Amino acid sequence: MKPSQVKPISYLKSHAAEIVRDITESREPMLITQNGEAKVVVQDAQAYEDLQQTVALLKILAMGRQEITTGKLTPASDVFAELERMDRDEGLE
Repeated sequence: MKPSQVKPISYLKSHAAEIVRDITESREPMLITQNGEAKVVVQDAQAYEDLQQTVALLKILAMGRQEITTGKLTPASDVFAELERMDRDEGLE
């Protein structure tokens, strides 16, 4: 996702409080440039946390896909049988 707002670092320095308020309200990230080059992205904390959760889920999905591709899987019937055995052993059945 490309930030909809692009500002130079001098703007960040002189408008920090305003930037924090605007980003928090809009949840839109801001790209900060230095000498015309993109350097950092400023975003609100909730958007950052949401992004981190999304990345974590994608990593889990990729690992699962890799395990399927390499044949590292257990048939569902075996998994359910093991769960039932565990329930019996713990007296839950």
